[in-house]
This record gives sequence, C-alpha cells and structure tokens, in this order.
Amino acid sequence: MAENKKTQDKQAKGPDRKANRRGAARLAAVQALYQMDIGGAGINDIFAEFESHWLGGEVEGDKYLPAEAAFFRDVVSGVVRDQAKLDPLIDEALSKGWPLKRIDAILRAVLRAGSYELEHRKDVPGRVVVSEYVDVANAFVDGDETGMVNAVLDQIARQFRADEFARAGG
Repeated sequence: MAENKKTQDKQAKGPDRKANRRGAARLAAVQALYQMDIGGAGINDIFAEFESHWLGGEVEGDKYLPAEAAFFRDVVSGVVRDQAKLDPLIDEALSKGWPLKRIDAILRAVLRAGSYELEHRKDVPGRVVVSEYVDVANAFVDGDETGMVNAVLDQIARQFRADEFARAGG
C-alpha cells in the first residue's frame, strides 16, 4: 500500500503534470466560453460553477482532471475582455463565405480561446497551443472541423508568433 502511494506521488509530480492540468484548464475554458455564448451566463457565475463543480470534480459520472484554475480564469477572462478584437481576427483567418457567426458555438469557443492564448500566453510555444486546441476540438467535433481549427489557429499563430514560426522552419 505504501509503495503504491509512492508510485502515485511520483507520477503526479512527473513532467506531464503541469501540461495535463493546463490541458484540463483549456477544455474547461472552452466549455465555459461555450456555455456563456449559448446560455448568456455571466463570467462570475461561470467561474463559480466551474471552480466548484467541474475543475477536478465529477459530473454525471465523468471524472474531470484537476485543472490549473489560474490558467482557466486567464483564458476565459482574456477571451471575454478581448473578444471584440479576437473575432475579426478569426473571421479574417476563416475561409471566405464562412464568417465566425456561422461557425458552431463550440468551435467559436475553441478558436477564441486558442487565439487569445496565442496572443497573450507567450510562455507556451505556439505549436503547443495549436495542437492543444485541435485536441480540445477533437473532443467535440469530427476530423474536417478539427482540420479547420488547425488551419485557422496556425494562420493566427503565424501573425502573433512570426518569429517563433520562422525560427522553427515553417
């Protein structure tokens, strides 16, 4: 029993711990932004609900990974604060004829969160941000739509992180 506890402690302190907590925070942020978009919930209500029920909790039998709450709050509040600037940027990156308002609400949330993080979270490599949000989108939609998320976020990443993408050769 004590050996098992030590093994669990070691695994919890491994290099993936922060990444997993951030991944869970990204997923929760997208769900929160989606809920705000379709339900009109306010940011304070969303924070209270997610921090008490979703982040690291169990909902309808599904266990959610512990999320980095500060990262979750930063992404959600940043998207809310910068949405008027992010939406035209995303619109420009989308294929002509498909404005952001025609995109499914969950994909709008993914694109907004990813765009916010690309602009403001320089502590996270751009390619990691794009990959993480493609994974989040994959939890909700099929391959064609995740391809669109990848293309749009890649284009936005090249605007906000041109030097990073130039150094990496592409």
